[in-house]
Amino acid sequence: MNEYEVFVEDITSCGGEKYAKKEFLEIEANSPEDYVRENGRYPILSVSQNDDGDTVILTGDSKGNFLRYTFTE
Repeated sequence: MNEYEVFVEDITSCGGEKYAKKEFLEIEANSPEDYVRENGRYPILSVSQNDDGDTVILTGDSKGNFLRYTFTE
């Protein structure tokens, strides 16, 4: 198991990114993808890395709602 700090942004179709609900979590997981598959609300849409090397996972539904997870080890 790895330890991660996770920044979660809950982006709704009405408010967009500007009004996203944001929270920090400290978790243990085998991988970021495993954590999101087990605990996420929506299916994974994309997995990428930001300039700092953090894993960024975007999930969402077909109605314009998204959750963006940024995992830092």
